[in-house]
Amino acid sequence: MDSTGQVKGSSETVKLSYMIDVRRMQVLRAVVATGSVTAAAADLGYTPSAVSQQVAALEKEAGIALLERVGRGVRPTAAGRLLTEHAAIIGKQLAEAETALADLRAGRTGRLAIGYFATAGATLMAPALARLRQAYPGVRVDLRMTDPADPLPAVTQGRIDLAIVVRSADRPPEGVHLVHLLDDPYRAALPKGHRLASKRVVDLIDLADEPWVGSECPGPCLDVILDGCAAAGFQPNVVARSEDYATAQGFVAAGLGVSLIPELGLTNRHPGVVIRKIRNPEPVRAIQAAVRQTSLGQPALDGLLAALRHTATD
Repeated sequence: MDSTGQVKGSSETVKLSYMIDVRRMQVLRAVVATGSVTAAAADLGYTPSAVSQQVAALEKEAGIALLERVGRGVRPTAAGRLLTEHAAIIGKQLAEAETALADLRAGRTGRLAIGYFATAGATLMAPALARLRQAYPGVRVDLRMTDPADPLPAVTQGRIDLAIVVRSADRPPEGVHLVHLLDDPYRAALPKGHRLASKRVVDLIDLADEPWVGSECPGPCLDVILDGCAAAGFQPNVVARSEDYATAQGFVAAGLGVSLIPELGLTNRHPGVVIRKIRNPEPVRAIQAAVRQTSLGQPALDGLLAALRHTATD
């Protein structure tokens, strides 16, 4: 680069182009609108000298005169009118951006990506979203079914803002905040006429010698069942599997075996199945909302968390 601001190439000289300062364009706009440097300085709260310096710097950036003197005032050149017109457009866009940003900060607009599993959809998510829509009607919600994958990586990576998860007492991943919503106990699903159907509460050990219908895919929900059985002193003999609670009830009704199904999965009960409480121990899955710690404080997200807690305690 030489002293004139040019880059010397092997075969040609390339002149550098400099970005025009948007703030100086707004100063020029004020000068053109008022017709004088002094009046523009008064409107902007600057000194006339500062305004003149800003216009001079803008002319240097543009490489062409932007103002010409007329009596005691100034008027724009063709280049000055061009930049003034663009300054007006930019000023309008900046104002719109500031308004949009204020709406986003206040929760009046925006987007929330939500991950949930099937049984939490109707019982937890649907009522909570209805409350959210009343409080934040301008927020768009992107719902994603996460079964059977673990949604926590999507939360930590920022691909979803909130996920409904089943978690044990272990520590959450770094940067993730868990909000406990409810405990969902498992119930014994027995065929009608089963020898234990007359009991109001079934001891888990009483199911040790029964054939079992698996109702969960590998993951934290299945872990709850297996941990409960281990605490009772046995490992279930699974003879049929279904990751759908309605189908699992159908297998039970057909006499293929017994099963454990969480209460949230029993909204539609099969007429050929008897549901009984379990004890010693009672397997319970903890349903929680997972969000990034850095996302806490966003009005719409906090509003959804509050709506989920309210729904869970109804």
